[in-house]
Amino acid sequence: MLKTQLCRVLPLLFAASAAQAQIDLIAIGQIDGNYQDLSTRTATPLENGVAGNRLGGIGSGLAYAGGNIFLGLPDRGPNAVAYNANVDDTTSYIPRFQTLHLSLAPNPDYTVGTVGSLPYILSPALSATTLLSSGLPLVYATGGAPGLNSPTQFYFSGRSDNFNAAKPSTHAFDGRFDPEGIRVSNDGKFVYISDEYGPYIYKFNRVNGRRIKVFNPPKYYAVAKPSSMGKNEEKPYNTVGRIDNKGMEGLAITPDGKTLVGIMQQNLLQDTKKYLRLFTIDTETGTTHEYAYLLTDGSGVSEIVAINDHEFLVDERDGAGLGDGSSAVVKKLYKIDISGATDISGQSVLNTATTTLVAKTPFLDLVALLGSNGVPADQVPAKIEGVAFGPDLSVGGVTKHTLFIANDNDFLPAVAGPNKFFVFTFEDADLPNYQPQTVAPFSLDKSDRG
Repeated sequence: MLKTQLCRVLPLLFAASAAQAQIDLIAIGQIDGNYQDLSTRTATPLENGVAGNRLGGIGSGLAYAGGNIFLGLPDRGPNAVAYNANVDDTTSYIPRFQTLHLSLAPNPDYTVGTVGSLPYILSPALSATTLLSSGLPLVYATGGAPGLNSPTQFYFSGRSDNFNAAKPSTHAFDGRFDPEGIRVSNDGKFVYISDEYGPYIYKFNRVNGRRIKVFNPPKYYAVAKPSSMGKNEEKPYNTVGRIDNKGMEGLAITPDGKTLVGIMQQNLLQDTKKYLRLFTIDTETGTTHEYAYLLTDGSGVSEIVAINDHEFLVDERDGAGLGDGSSAVVKKLYKIDISGATDISGQSVLNTATTTLVAKTPFLDLVALLGSNGVPADQVPAKIEGVAFGPDLSVGGVTKHTLFIANDNDFLPAVAGPNKFFVFTFEDADLPNYQPQTVAPFSLDKSDRG
C-alpha cells in the first residue's frame, strides 16, 4: 500500500515539528501533451486540424477519486488555431474526463539540500477516457452535431454555436459545453462538472458519461442573448449574467458529499468588478446559498476545493507564465471561510456596501515555492487551474496530507508545455480543520467510455 511504501523515506526529509509545519513541494510529474487519449473513436482531425483526441488541457479541473486515482478534466477543446472567428475558433471537440493514476514513490536519487531535487517521483498514467453525453436531444447549429451521435445518445460539443438563440445561456439542452471544474460523489459512481457557457453544474454517470441531472444557478447568472462570438455576449448586448469565458470556473464538494460549491471566475456583468459570487447547492434538497468573494491580486479565480463544510481553498491567478511567453506573478491559494459571510441569495445586483464578504487568508504562493525549488517564474504554467487533495502519506511515522495542483496547457504542448502535476504536503497545523473526502473504490473496466 502507498503508506507502507512511503514509510521507507528517511524522517530527515521532513524534520520540522508540527509546530513548525510548512507546505513542501515533494514531486513534479507530467504527461506529454502530444499524446492522444484513449478515445480512438474521436481521433479524426477537428475543424482546425488538431486530432479530436489530443491529450491536452487535463488540468482545467482535477478531482480525487480514492486511492491513487484522479479525474482530469479538459475544457471545451483546442481553439488556439484560427479557422473561424464566427465561432471563436471553437471546434467540435467532445468534452470528456480522463481517469488518471497519479502514483507516488520515494526518489532514490533525492539529495537533501540540493535545489531542484525532490523526495518523491510522480508517475502519471492514463487508464480511461470518458465522453460526455445526454440521453435526450441537444441543440446544435447547422453542421454542429457530433458524428458519433445516435438516436439515443447526443454528445456535448465545444462549438460555441451549438445553442438555442431563443433561450438564455442556461438552457439545459444546449449542445455546447465548456467544462471547468470536476468533483466525484462519495460513492464513486457520479461526477459533477461545472460549465462556463451557462453557467451551470451537471451530474454525470461515471461509468457511461451520461448526464443525469442539471443544477442551475439563479437566472441572473445567465446572459439573455447568447452568441457564438463571446464578445457579443457582453455589454451592450447583455447587462446581466456571466462574463464571456469567465463563468463557473471552480467547483468543490464538501467532505460529506452533500454540498456543491461553484465559484465564478470573475464578477457578473451587473456586479462591481472583482466581487465574485460563490454558489452552494445541496445535492439532495436543492437548497441554495450565495456569498460574495473579493478578488485580491489575481485576474480571476480558477478553482475551489473543500477543506470542510465551510472552509475552502481558492485558486487566484494571473494569465502570465509558461504558455503566455512571460513570467508568472500571481498563482496563489487562499483559505476562505463562508460561515460569517452574508447570504446574498436573491440579490440580482450585489450590494457591496452592506455585504459581509467571505473571509480569506493566504495559504500558498505557488510561484514563490516553486521558485525556491528551482522552477523559474517563466516555467510556471500560466494556467494553474486544477486543485485536489490526495491520499495521506506516512513518512517516518508522521502523517502528511497531500495537495495536487495541475495546469491547463490549452492543448498547446509546443507553447504551454506538457500536462503537469505538482504535489505538496502539509500537516494538521497548516489546515487545522481539514477533513478529507472519502471516495468509495470504483473500478472502470475499459479505456474508451461514453
